[in-house]
Amino acid sequence: MPRGRYSLHDPHDHTPLAEEHFQCAPGPSGWRYVSRRVTPAGDQSGSVDLALDGLGRPIRLELHAGDWQVRGAALDGVTWVRTDPTGAHATEGNVRAHAFTGTSPAFLVATARLLRLTPSGSATRVRLVALTDPVLAPRTVDQSWALLKREAHPTDNGPLTVEEYQVTALDTGEQHAVHITGDVVLAAPGVELEDLDSPPSAFP
Repeated sequence: MPRGRYSLHDPHDHTPLAEEHFQCAPGPSGWRYVSRRVTPAGDQSGSVDLALDGLGRPIRLELHAGDWQVRGAALDGVTWVRTDPTGAHATEGNVRAHAFTGTSPAFLVATARLLRLTPSGSATRVRLVALTDPVLAPRTVDQSWALLKREAHPTDNGPLTVEEYQVTALDTGEQHAVHITGDVVLAAPGVELEDLDSPPSAFP
């Protein structure tokens, strides 16, 4: 069960945004990721609890950012309930999409797990509902993912397989690289892996 810490920063000007302390593990039903987020000043700023089924679909999502909260799952596409800071109002949403995404590295692992790509030049299109800080407002985005290569790197604990993805935002054409090993993101725009206390888990 990997435990570790990601640093999150603005991908454009590299302003530090938060540290995400996480643990994750595959289980009988799929994969689960839990984390808490801390600002550079040391304040708690949010949390993530994401569970996937064996096919990589989100069977439970609970996100907190500030006083906002979203609970969601894959149901007739994806369905969610967003609660405002006062707790007085809750709005429901449903979109014909494949999964959720957001600022947490968990969503990159989840999308890669959902698509299960093989190394090739062809890309796969995916529709996601983005829930981003600070208010978790839902926005539907279309992306294409391609697995460019899969390489084994020697380590003290044996070879580590690193996958390099090319992710394209279909509305802007902007492309970026995402490097994942097992259920841990090594690097992505705005994400750096700072600490990892055990090797990543390998999906079956």
